Amino acid sequence: MRLKLHHTPYVSRRITRDLASCDFVEVRKDKSSIEAEVEKILDADIEKEFALDEKVQEILDAQEEEIEYLNADRRQLFWMTKKRLANDFGVILNNEDRFSDIAHKILDYLWEEDFIHYTCSDNQIKNVIFASLDDFIKGFEKADSEVMSKLKNYKRKLIPGTEDYDLVYHRLYEEELIKRGLI
Repeated sequence: MRLKLHHTPYVSRRITRDLASCDFVEVRKDKSSIEAEVEKILDADIEKEFALDEKVQEILDAQEEEIEYLNADRRQLFWMTKKRLANDFGVILNNEDRFSDIAHKILDYLWEEDFIHYTCSDNQIKNVIFASLDDFIKGFEKADSEVMSKLKNYKRKLIPGTEDYDLVYHRLYEEELIKRGLI
């Protein structure tokens, strides 16, 4: 399960909440500014992966005739090409390594820009951020499937991709995340 752009506001709130509730972290700026900066870091990471996906798609589209001729599995080719190009784009594909890298980036930024101070090792703060990311992703799938089942049984029919659908989805999703203690 990978992070998506519509997750970042929720994850940034969760990370900020978890950092603010630590006894060994002193928050020096308001929570909303911390959330905004964390969200920027998460969005930048996701956008790098989007750029990688677009490049891989471009490569496969250029080889479409050969792929069809060889009757190759396009999904498998996509994944293999993505793994090969990931380092060039600075994308880490392993979730655990990726979350660790993001946690370091967030910690470094918040420390250097004087958003937080702490009285423990860097690793403890990194672990708080990592746990926030990991817990969110684990809880996301359950929350998302619950929201999808609610949308299927919704009173009026909503068409995916419409503004109404997005509004209802985000409202139900946020309620589900609150109910699960993820935000």
